Amino acid sequence: MATIKASCPTCGDVELTAAQVRLVVCTVPDWSYYSFTCDQCNDEVRKPAGTEVVSLLRTGGVRAERWTVPAEALEAHEGPAIGYDDVLDFALWLEQADNPVAALTVLRPGTRVAH
Repeated sequence: MATIKASCPTCGDVELTAAQVRLVVCTVPDWSYYSFTCDQCNDEVRKPAGTEVVSLLRTGGVRAERWTVPAEALEAHEGPAIGYDDVLDFALWLEQADNPVAALTVLRPGTRVAH
């Protein structure tokens, strides 16, 4: 069984087995990471995992978990963030709306979802 050497920010170098390392490979490569719990201080250590690190860990027997980021999370968002007042206004609108489902299915003024 291969020994994997990593470093804990508190304890320094540690030796791990493949079963002690969690490798998460993301569809956005910069978001991939590996983590482990340090045997000495019991802290969870999380570090970025570039292509080279992913390859080394997989060669050492670490199983990779796949993480697919939903497309919606990668979309560009324009305009101000939704605030507390916006949520409150929406809740008040829901209370007085006769048919909120019909009102919310309007994509653009004059355009409705086909049923």
